[in-house]
Amino acid sequence: MPGHPRAEAFKADGNKYFKGGDYKAAIAKYKEATAIDPNVPAYWSNMAACYEKISDYEEMENAARSCVKADKNFVKGYFRLATALKAKNDLEGCIKSLESGLAVDSTNSDLKRMKKDLTELQRGENVAAYIRKCEEQTANGDIAGAYKTLELASRLDAGNPDIERMMGRVKPKYERMEAQRRSNLSADAVHKERGDDSFKNAQFEVAIDHYTKCLDGLQRRGESQSDLAMKAHSNRAACYKQISNFDGVIEDCTAVLEVDPENVKALVRRAQAFEGVERYRFALQDVKTVLAMGYAKVGKTNMDMCNMMQHRLNRTVQQLKKGNH
Repeated sequence: MPGHPRAEAFKADGNKYFKGGDYKAAIAKYKEATAIDPNVPAYWSNMAACYEKISDYEEMENAARSCVKADKNFVKGYFRLATALKAKNDLEGCIKSLESGLAVDSTNSDLKRMKKDLTELQRGENVAAYIRKCEEQTANGDIAGAYKTLELASRLDAGNPDIERMMGRVKPKYERMEAQRRSNLSADAVHKERGDDSFKNAQFEVAIDHYTKCLDGLQRRGESQSDLAMKAHSNRAACYKQISNFDGVIEDCTAVLEVDPENVKALVRRAQAFEGVERYRFALQDVKTVLAMGYAKVGKTNMDMCNMMQHRLNRTVQQLKKGNH
């Protein structure tokens, strides 16, 4: 919908200057148009295009933001804003702007193409950062750290030749170190590590078998409260949770909590398992124990989850009380 006649006249003058390549004169005309009617997004959008031509990305961003403010459904405003932010190397803000625009028009080809290009650029930068980190770790002799860094990089960009080249250097060293380390492990520790490997491959029953052998061996040696035993109990509880064996989860978490009463992971897992077997009051007790520890110890994820569980369990317990009257 056209704006005020005088503002439209200034816009027309601005367009003439723009076509003639006199971008500063065009900006002046668009500014006069916005002074009369700041709610027409095209004035701001055209002004932003002029600032792009003279590489003034700070002012381009300001004009684009005013464009979006004038009309949140004017998709070109988001594109102008994203272009300015990309030029300023604010990739996070750029993606946010593109997503806002795509929320208005999910089919817009300019926004989609730019988002795709930017995601690729961001991924490339992240991979490059991982490779730099890996090179530093390798130079410092941290082969295990370098290998883990390369695994993370591979998840971002599988088949990347730079990652594969580094992996070719790092992996043989890592495997030799791992073989040496494992050769020095006790039989119980070997079972625990095999359990970990099986868990990573979603072979939960196999993992449970290894953790059980580890724990049986430790018990025979009177080491059922050792750090290794606590890790085996904790990891076996995670396996039991995956196959919905809630009694197994409760038993293993209880073994951990007898040694470490404030183990947050064990308390949360046991609360979830208690809820799974409809022992709601016990679940509520574990949840309250976690919440009483405070944010710093528990962390945001566990705090949010326990707050939600507490509300849900309180409702359930109240309904059960009513049902018993």
